[in-house]
Amino acid sequence: MTRAIAASIDSLRIGFIGAGRLGQALAWSLAAQGLKVVAAASQRRTSAQALAAPIPGCRVDAAQTLVDDCDLVFLTTPDAALEPSVAALRWRAGVAVVHCSGVTEVAALASAAAAGAQVGGFHPMQTFGDPAVAARSLPGCTITIEAGEPLDATLVALAERLQCRTNRLPPGMRARYHAAAGYTSQFINVLFADAERLWRSWGASEAQAVDALLPLARGTLAAIEAAGIARAMPGPVSRGDLASIEKHLQALVPFGDEACARYRILCRATVPLAQERGAIDAQIARRFEDLLAQPSVADRDPSGR
Repeated sequence: MTRAIAASIDSLRIGFIGAGRLGQALAWSLAAQGLKVVAAASQRRTSAQALAAPIPGCRVDAAQTLVDDCDLVFLTTPDAALEPSVAALRWRAGVAVVHCSGVTEVAALASAAAAGAQVGGFHPMQTFGDPAVAARSLPGCTITIEAGEPLDATLVALAERLQCRTNRLPPGMRARYHAAAGYTSQFINVLFADAERLWRSWGASEAQAVDALLPLARGTLAAIEAAGIARAMPGPVSRGDLASIEKHLQALVPFGDEACARYRILCRATVPLAQERGAIDAQIARRFEDLLAQPSVADRDPSGR
């Protein structure tokens, strides 16, 4: 049995090809847990040096030298570079190569598998805007694993050492899985940007808006964690408050059709959640649907027709 599929992960010699923010955060996290991150490679040597510098004994290597010396290789290049990067290297039985992309199928590593290497996916569901911050926030997050045995067991053991949950993903599901992650990562930035635009309209700064809105968002997330998605939903729809929604629509008219349309789409999506919660009945739900289907409050006939 080779070290790459050994029962113990402590003997693995781990290398990283690609030294961007995700690679740095994951390498630093593994090393902090006592694992042997021994080499880094990158087209930009300065990036590899930045990854290796905080890790005792980690060196900067050429990619092929790294593959030849390591048992487990994390491929953390940009998605478009995954397949050509693997195809450019010589692989062998006894080594494992794992990419950390959320959206790219493990089949992108087919050339390594054809040479006898074990292949898999290891995607941390976390944001990596700042690698040092990401490394600190990694414990408790979910890592999605896709691999055959015995590599699967090795990757699960790594995730557990990082104090992360694990999620299994079958082949062919990565684009759907990655889209799901987008709803609760980058789309939040869009919602904050919309809200911040409203705050700026009365002279508030972005910092003031963020300071006010972040505790609100954290409270919503805490409620979801405690009670579930539908039961935790706050806001006027969950109270059956049509008058407040009508006032919102009127207030948004000066911000243009796009802002009004996005609000209507999001607000309509809360109606079935409110019904699931038992907060509104079918009759109130229909009234919300009728109100939100209209182009805008400003376009309505004064008589209400």
